[in-house]
Amino acid sequence: MFSFKDIRELQKDSKARRMLGLFIAEGIKMFREAPKEDIEAVYASETFAAENEAALAGTGFISVPDERFAGLSDTRTPQGILTVLKQKAWTAEEILTKKNPFVLLLENLQDPGNAGTILRTAEAAGADGIFLTKGSVDIYNPKTIRSTMGSVYRMPHVYVDDVRGLLEMFMMKDVRTYAAFLDAPAGYLSGDYREGTAFLIGNESSGLTPELVNLSDRVISIPMKGSVESLNAAMAAGILMFEAARQRGAE
Repeated sequence: MFSFKDIRELQKDSKARRMLGLFIAEGIKMFREAPKEDIEAVYASETFAAENEAALAGTGFISVPDERFAGLSDTRTPQGILTVLKQKAWTAEEILTKKNPFVLLLENLQDPGNAGTILRTAEAAGADGIFLTKGSVDIYNPKTIRSTMGSVYRMPHVYVDDVRGLLEMFMMKDVRTYAAFLDAPAGYLSGDYREGTAFLIGNESSGLTPELVNLSDRVISIPMKGSVESLNAAMAAGILMFEAARQRGAE
């Protein structure tokens, strides 16, 4: 059993999450989709417990007074249930085992909502995994978890210290890197993503670093009309991923 202080730290502190190897997922959908082997504890408000006896049966859940539960929740309108889970541990080698891998590399992405949406979209598009640089947002941030809508349980993701080393691994696995860059002359539709493919997505405000752009195999852009200067990082990633999915589905 975790103390209420432990729960609050897991909600607020990424260092605590890393140290304990745990995270919190709130809501009934996240509870239902959680891998049973990863569940460490379940907390439910008294009202939720009274109304959802069947769903909670056999979980060993801990009942918490409604007002106290509200203090543990990271949302303004708590659903009444939160699950403490073990963090997943994937490796780059595991993600790249398939023939013609389809992956993303997120460099210094900061917005939790963007990160969560990208994970969710990656699952929908059939991506094999996501790599994040150490300067990126914590995947286990509560806002990110909510944005994944359960995909955090299923979409492999790995933080990388050595980006150059990862790019060398891509090269060894015949994975071509495509850097999404606003001013690139080549549009994304000109790319062939049926072979091993890695889309590189940068920081929301500054984009990819020049170093990573220069190290990529090809630089691509998403043509836009009107006076729009750039797209949301999650939107741009989604457009690229579903173009890859379309091409691969046509094989």
